[in-house]
Amino acid sequence: MKFLSKALILFTILIGTSVKIYSQQILIPMDVNQNNHLKAYGLIYNVIKDGGEAQWLLNYRGGSFLAPQNDNLVRNARIKGISIENISDAEANRILMQIEGNDVNMAAIPLEKAPRIAVYTPDHALPWDDAVTLALTYAEVEYTKIYNNEVLAGDLSEYDWLHLHHEDFTGQYGKFWASFRNTPWYQRQVRDLEEMARNNGFNKVSDMNKQVVNNIRDFIANGGYLFAMCSGTDTFDIALSAEGVDIVPTPFDGDPMDPDAQNKLNFDRTLAFENFIIVTDPIEYRHANIDIPVRLDELDQSMDFFTLFDFSAKWDPVPTMLTQNHVSSVRGFYGQTTAYKRDKIKNSVVILGESPGRDEVKYLHGNYGQGTFTFYGGHDPEDYTHRVGDPPTDLNLHPNSPGYRLILNNVLFPAAQKKKQRT
Repeated sequence: MKFLSKALILFTILIGTSVKIYSQQILIPMDVNQNNHLKAYGLIYNVIKDGGEAQWLLNYRGGSFLAPQNDNLVRNARIKGISIENISDAEANRILMQIEGNDVNMAAIPLEKAPRIAVYTPDHALPWDDAVTLALTYAEVEYTKIYNNEVLAGDLSEYDWLHLHHEDFTGQYGKFWASFRNTPWYQRQVRDLEEMARNNGFNKVSDMNKQVVNNIRDFIANGGYLFAMCSGTDTFDIALSAEGVDIVPTPFDGDPMDPDAQNKLNFDRTLAFENFIIVTDPIEYRHANIDIPVRLDELDQSMDFFTLFDFSAKWDPVPTMLTQNHVSSVRGFYGQTTAYKRDKIKNSVVILGESPGRDEVKYLHGNYGQGTFTFYGGHDPEDYTHRVGDPPTDLNLHPNSPGYRLILNNVLFPAAQKKKQRT
């Protein structure tokens, strides 16, 4: 009897331990019931980074996450104000069976390895913030700042994912010359970039930038993931198209541009855009006719939004991941590059979001070589007309921002297993 009692006690202990370890799952809902969508991305990113397991449940309750029960995960979620649901292993299996059904547009994607993240940005502070660095910092996702010296030295091979800070890759300093050429920050930017170009063996900033964009394009071709916003998108392609061509007006580099520059552009070299016309007027606050011109006095915020496309989660998991959200329409926002003209986008590019009834693409994605690029128009999803000198957005006030969710989708999707990705 004593033997049986001890065996029964041992069996009970083992069963109890087994249930605690193996029969509990954590569901992180990403629908309207989530208290802090943005920090939820950071929570899952760091679970994977630390060697844990997780799945991204595409189109299930706004793109929720599922992970094995873990005391540290639960503790961090509570500290950060992230909504979680403790569910049994049986309930988790029921959800996964529902997701894998042929009659639903859902998929469960394992998240395997956290990408190494770099943000291309200058060391000194400029009079504007960057939405991606704000999102990464708020979500507590680790990243490294790099700039021209590191890109030219070949350091991109150390990273998987690269974001392009608000940047002008044409060498025209954001075309701020007309309005800000007498300000200390503008003069410092010009001085620093000119010195950087000389130190790297280039005669002009525009020449240095062309080598930078070529190196970044090679990074993508070799399997890297590029994400860019605002002027970091169209100026990247403009610089690629102008290989060997001077497209910079005299006020920016001291010599005249090539009078036949437009006809010498090579659109075969670009990632996303083609058949565009560059703006040669140094006074005009625009680089080319890729972006949609916006007059601030005509903006109606209440009517400005863009719609996310619905993709097949099972057959097109990448665009599905990039558009996961708890809403289908997202409020628009302004930037130096606000949105893209559809007729300037290559046929090979996937449109992720556009303004209904207008020829305006806000969000796009494409493949290049073994890697991918994603471009997102506008400057700050929670500051409609973000201007030079405006204070940074406080994401504590916007923890459920749909516009910022799209940024963090891009941060997380390189971690996903993509066996079903369409070629």
